Amino acid sequence: MSPGESEKQTRKKRIDQKLKKLGWVIIPSQNVINQSDLHKHAVEEYPTENGPADYALFVNGKLLGIIEAKKYGIGAQNVLEQAKRYSRDVTDTLGIWGEYKVPFLFSSNGEQVYFIDVRDSKNINRQLQDFYTPEALKEFFNRDNNIAYSWLNGHEIDNPYLRPYQKNAIKSVESSIAEGKRKMLLAMATGTGKTFT
Repeated sequence: MSPGESEKQTRKKRIDQKLKKLGWVIIPSQNVINQSDLHKHAVEEYPTENGPADYALFVNGKLLGIIEAKKYGIGAQNVLEQAKRYSRDVTDTLGIWGEYKVPFLFSSNGEQVYFIDVRDSKNINRQLQDFYTPEALKEFFNRDNNIAYSWLNGHEIDNPYLRPYQKNAIKSVESSIAEGKRKMLLAMATGTGKTFT
């Protein structure tokens, strides 16, 4: 840990480097002339009605994310509340999800990255390994999970080689995915066809 590292140092030394490695171009907000020109840009000190957000993530001219930064060593999870506040108070928006106007919110201390997709009414945050790339954020925004869940529900498991308990295991996993669960454990005895399942 770097004692005495300021938030600005954390942003420059840690967060900026992570974003650049993932393909983001970092620019200060005063250099933004036309938001439609922002394709893979992390705009620093992006103005909102509640003060400047540390970073605003633009993909193909669309504001898809807000990042709230804290200095290294400060826990990043609770800082999502500040990102939520900025998301409520942006002026340019793609839509409104409950009280939020930006769909994807992040918080980071340069080491930990927390994320929340506010389009999901459950508003469950989770820790990520890293930020998303611009391409991944775009794909994530355009994906309709309800279509995928509906496909899972509408398609029977028709593999004739699966045993009934294997089919039940698959259905249970699919149901958990549709419920938004991200961690599951499938335990089966030796010789019962775990790999095939």
